[in-house]
Amino acid sequence: MEKIELFACHPIVDIQSNIVFANNGNVVLCYEGILPEIYSLSEKDFEDIHGIWFQALKSLPTGMVIHKQDIYTKRIYSSEKLPKTTFLEKATHQHFKGREYMEHRCLLFFILTKNKTLNNPKYVNPFRKATKEIHIEADSQIESFKASVNDAVSFLNNSRKLMFTPLDSEDVLMVTDNYFNGFNVGLNTDILLEKSKISIGENYFDVLAVNSELCFGDSVLSSKTNAQFTSDDFVFHQGFIDGIGLTLKENHIVNQIIYLDDKHKWRKILDKKIEELSKSSNFGSQNKVTLAKVQDILQRINNDDSSRIIRGHLNIIYWDRDKKQLDKIGSKIRTEFKELDITPYYPRGEERKNYILNSYFCFSSNFSNQDLYVTDLKHALCLNINNSNYKSDRTGIIFNDRVHNIPVIKDVWDEKKKRIKARNFAIFAPTGEGKSFLANNILRQYFESGVRLVIIDLGGSYTKFARLYPGQYTVLRYENGKSLGINPFYINSQEDLSPERLEDLAVFLFELLASYQKASKEQSVSIKKILRHYYQNVDNEHSLDSFYHFIELHQNTLLTKLKIQAEYFNIPAFLHIMSEYVGNGLYSFLFEVSEDQTYKIEDKRLIVFELDEVRDNKEILSVMLKLIKSAIQRTIWKNRAEKGIILFDEFAKQLKFDNVLESVEFYYQAIRKQNGSIGIILQSINQLPDNATSASILENTQVIYSLNNEKGYQELKNRLNLSSHDLNQLKSIRNNLMGSRKYTEMFIKIGKESNIFRLEVPKEVYAAYLTDGTESESIMALYQEHKDMEKAIKVFTQES
Repeated sequence: MEKIELFACHPIVDIQSNIVFANNGNVVLCYEGILPEIYSLSEKDFEDIHGIWFQALKSLPTGMVIHKQDIYTKRIYSSEKLPKTTFLEKATHQHFKGREYMEHRCLLFFILTKNKTLNNPKYVNPFRKATKEIHIEADSQIESFKASVNDAVSFLNNSRKLMFTPLDSEDVLMVTDNYFNGFNVGLNTDILLEKSKISIGENYFDVLAVNSELCFGDSVLSSKTNAQFTSDDFVFHQGFIDGIGLTLKENHIVNQIIYLDDKHKWRKILDKKIEELSKSSNFGSQNKVTLAKVQDILQRINNDDSSRIIRGHLNIIYWDRDKKQLDKIGSKIRTEFKELDITPYYPRGEERKNYILNSYFCFSSNFSNQDLYVTDLKHALCLNINNSNYKSDRTGIIFNDRVHNIPVIKDVWDEKKKRIKARNFAIFAPTGEGKSFLANNILRQYFESGVRLVIIDLGGSYTKFARLYPGQYTVLRYENGKSLGINPFYINSQEDLSPERLEDLAVFLFELLASYQKASKEQSVSIKKILRHYYQNVDNEHSLDSFYHFIELHQNTLLTKLKIQAEYFNIPAFLHIMSEYVGNGLYSFLFEVSEDQTYKIEDKRLIVFELDEVRDNKEILSVMLKLIKSAIQRTIWKNRAEKGIILFDEFAKQLKFDNVLESVEFYYQAIRKQNGSIGIILQSINQLPDNATSASILENTQVIYSLNNEKGYQELKNRLNLSSHDLNQLKSIRNNLMGSRKYTEMFIKIGKESNIFRLEVPKEVYAAYLTDGTESESIMALYQEHKDMEKAIKVFTQES
């Protein structure tokens, strides 16, 4: 039995920034990769990334070794990045704490070797004594090496699909210590090398490898069909060897090692090998197979001028505390390889030790010809893993990933506008698929992070979650024949009458007068003149009724006095149309109050307008939206630094009326000047009329959420210009409403980035979002009993 003590023979002699000088004379440039999220790439994306790798590496000098190392380790989710201040935050923090997931690190090493021909003997001892002259290359050679690598890395990074950043010296040492410490946590240990097993601390190690052309089947590709998500009507893709990546869910390392060789030298060697095999092909079927494969390689090289000959080695090192578990992991890896028509090699004894030790990046130039397959670079790059875990942003809304169901924080506000220019959002889903549940989840988290919310609701879906924040919310519910208590004309003093206020009032009045027309400049100026004159002459109790009677009283002299031509302001038409809203008019109750009630919402951060009773009345709904708009402008939008969201729930019911759509479009135009966002919720995108107004709304909506829709997503794709992969992602949505981990899946697109996310919540959060059914009624009954929503939810979850 051999024993290796790392600190007695450390492989690194010196580190300068991300340049490692190894004890064997190698000089290594070290990088860490940030890869796209798993499931986010289409078939074309995989092809593009394959092409990017080839273009980046094809011109690197002969004799260089490239080592891509993907390390997958089991981890326990700590919840440390999740907030835990409020009741629901604490429940979420606790719910996910302790969940197992796979951590993935992608490392990339470029190795300048002393032995440029890379013609090593079968076994090289990596732990030989360090030579005194470790800086084997002249400074000019190292500078040339660095320049070549920098060009390659810059090309990768400029693609915007991959990003590689230099590893600093601490990271390099940590990678080294983890590797030779066997990924044992909290202890330093030794490597024990026995013929039957390799153990490091508490972990046992094994390896499978692709080390010969004979391992490969007929072809390798940049991507393959993902069997889990592919269905009869669409094909979902994954990287060619992704099955031994993140979804393997075992501790393992995938090492992809490429030796860049001289094309002409290897063409001669292959010619000679073909000649030898041709003579002996009659002496066994294995020789025939080998001959065919070598001929195929040579043909690829000869037919493609851009081809680059390489020798390559792929291995998967895997480990577990339970030695018996290694066989099961090995079996899972073999199964994945079998699906790829690849037959891996299983090394034993000295060979296994050789593969594990020399898969450390300083030693990966030690492999011999017997450990390497010969092919061209394009072929080898199909064996790269090009995606990783879902990425969390620093701040944002918590969703869940599709691999482990652990929280993923997504910044759908995008303060610095890196991904989106307009942060407005839309939620699409049929009845019963959880639109309001998702909206509650998004809005609740926004609210708890300090964003002010205004919800215009026709369904009563937000009252329960609002009641968790006593003193911070108000619900203004429309009741038949009663006013909301909003008086757009109310001012505290003449100082309130700013140019902006007059502009807003003018727009409000003209919308009441002519809902389907835009005011001309002359008409707009006229209304503002009259308004100003009214406030100068009427000291108190300002209201629509008061303004109406002021014009009625002065109708004969008003236009002359203010030098307004009659065609710019039609007084008889004004008095006729407005008579519906004053005195005994049909809708006078909407404007009855002279004292404004909007002060009640000034200090509230969560305001719900419940218009359920008015959903089918075109005129009242339209006026209500105008009144709400005036209240929002005077209170919520006064402070432009404050973040705010306006949500239109049950939007389709509001959209039945043309003037409502026009009114909503105003919010989209006005929100640009604010630090705000608008959200709409629809059962189907077809509920938005196919006209210029809707097109403007959709153009300014750059965050899209879609839940499951059994009727399909083609219209969503057409109206939102989604890609074919977006459509495949939508079609792959699968909910799981059984078992201990219930979740719904949703498609989220932020600007150009899209993926499928899950929504799994703890029972307390589930209870807070319920909007109908017996469970919701039970919670509301408990609330009436305790007058405390948090207590009601706690009692409900304990009882259930």
